[in-house]
This record gives sequence, C-alpha cells and structure tokens, in this order.
Amino acid sequence: MRIMARRTLQDFWESGHPDAEQPLRAWFDEAHQAEWKTAADIKNRCAHASIIDAERVVFNIGGNKYRLVVKVWFHGQTLWIKLVGTHAEYEDVDVTKL
Repeated sequence: MRIMARRTLQDFWESGHPDAEQPLRAWFDEAHQAEWKTAADIKNRCAHASIIDAERVVFNIGGNKYRLVVKVWFHGQTLWIKLVGTHAEYEDVDVTKL
C-alpha cells in the first residue's frame, strides 16, 4: 500500500510520544508491504483494527494506547493518514468526518 502523510507519524512521536515510534514504524512497514484489496483483508492481518465504513479504518497502536485513523482507497492501493493520537484524543473526534 502507498501511504500518504507519513510525516504525520514522525511528527507525533517527536511531539511528546516517543514510545509510539516503534509501534508506528512497525505499522508503517506492515501496511507499506501489504496489498489489501478489501476491509476483510485488513481484519485478517490486523485483528484489532476497527472498520468504521467502506473508506475508514482505525488501528490500535502500542497496546491500544494510541489510535491511527486512515482513509483507504483499495483500488488505488493507497492509505491516507487522517489522525494519529492518544486514545483520549480519538474519543473527541468524529472519525467519519475526517
């Protein structure tokens, strides 16, 4: 998968969340190598991911300490990072509007 806004991940761990670096790097490496064609493909590989709708997926990062919201374009094999934040920050947003 092609991942858009990768810098968002680095900005997050450099802005006070250094413990998120390794799990976010691991997620990036796995997603970058993936060829997900459907939401079911994501769930098969990432059981703790939540499918929000046909275009949005939430990944639990760092033992559910952090949340990563992405918009998915399966046909184009592209993921757009929409939000990376703490669990509390995630609770304050409507991910369907990201």
